[in-house]
Amino acid sequence: MDRLIYTAMSGAKATLQRQDAIAHNLANANTPGFRSDLSAYRAVPVQGEGAATRVVALEASAGFDATPGSVTQTGRTLDVAVRGDGWIAVQGLDGREAYSRAGSFELSADGTLQTRSGLTVLGDGGPIVVPPDSRVDIGQDGTVSAKSGSTPPVVVGQIKLVNPPAGELRKRPDGLVRTLDGEPAPADPNVRVASGALEGSNVNPVGTMIEMIAAARQFEMQMKMLQAVDGNDQRAARLLGPQG
Repeated sequence: MDRLIYTAMSGAKATLQRQDAIAHNLANANTPGFRSDLSAYRAVPVQGEGAATRVVALEASAGFDATPGSVTQTGRTLDVAVRGDGWIAVQGLDGREAYSRAGSFELSADGTLQTRSGLTVLGDGGPIVVPPDSRVDIGQDGTVSAKSGSTPPVVVGQIKLVNPPAGELRKRPDGLVRTLDGEPAPADPNVRVASGALEGSNVNPVGTMIEMIAAARQFEMQMKMLQAVDGNDQRAARLLGPQG
């Protein structure tokens, strides 16, 4: 009987964790460049003397969905969308190189190109700094040009675009993608971007809501199993107990 308790209890816990992941995806249904998290279950035998028959269900991250989101034309010169596979290199809060598909940029007070969340966009030689009062144009290869007044445009840098194999990437809690070994990926000259456009989230709100409902029903089923075990235990205690 305790084996059923182990299974139902751990299954309920794993279902709650899955609900958290689904809720996180749903909350980012309108976040540009967001990649939905995937989750999966796995059975793990309980270690210890006399516990070989007990199995615990665990919810484990299965990575992220790399399916591209829909692209919307914005007409804004500081908006870019990656065409096909590829990533934009940014500097994470820990100072290390990371990757994102969110291409809505802006200029900081000192002219540094950065994301809407304040992360520095990395170029071929580090951060890209635009002279003040300049019009910015971003080419298909990530080249950033600045034009001030009637002077010809000047190339101030090139956004680092990478395309490592999907199996070598992991999404971190900060929402950024990094390589498994944490080392910077090499720039890929074949990656292209579309200026004046933004890629949306790849979360399907309707499908995600269905997943949330299914997870809630699964949790309810686990709770009913625990209640059934408790009822069986009470009936067994009455049958096997002292008869008065």
